[in-house]
Amino acid sequence: MEGERKGKKILGYARVSSYEQNEDRQVIALKQMGVPEKQIYIDKQSGRDFNRPQYQRLLKKLDEDCVLFVKSIDRLGRNYADLNEQWRKITKEKGADIVVIDMPILDTRRERNLLGTLISDIVLVLLSYVAENERMNIRQRQAEGIAAAKARGVKFGRPQVPLPDNFYEVHKQWREKKLTLKQAAFACGLAESTFFDKAKEYENP
Repeated sequence: MEGERKGKKILGYARVSSYEQNEDRQVIALKQMGVPEKQIYIDKQSGRDFNRPQYQRLLKKLDEDCVLFVKSIDRLGRNYADLNEQWRKITKEKGADIVVIDMPILDTRRERNLLGTLISDIVLVLLSYVAENERMNIRQRQAEGIAAAKARGVKFGRPQVPLPDNFYEVHKQWREKKLTLKQAAFACGLAESTFFDKAKEYENP
């Protein structure tokens, strides 16, 4: 493997979701695999798509003489539909190899033949299915949780602003055109839009 590394350009990719997060753990793992620090590309943004500046720079560098290392598959991307497309682009169009450190089976250098490529592709498809299925399960659990909470009388959204004590009297004067909307809202200590909305709710319960 050392001989292969000497003949190939080694690059690494790391990603964290925000500037507050630290990428050191990923960088250390990449260096341990022999990736030179100057060849490590780092993005600090969400992995929901691949419109990331450093990833796009990296993509332009890749060719059949390159090996790309990532710490884990979700550092490359979290959207598995797009991830499948990027995997195909890197391995098929660019001809580069990919090594996922945390998942040794996702190492396209293992067997440079149809079987090796097929195994990596199948594993990635399975990961995609598991990830998508988990997202669906999370959404379903959230929906069930919300429905159960509503059944218990839990209310969602912003808490209702309580009506001031003088609202009903002020509302009556406003409807009798003794007060303007601005005057009525001021008397109740509310914004004009809030007073108007509360008036509509009161009139149309």
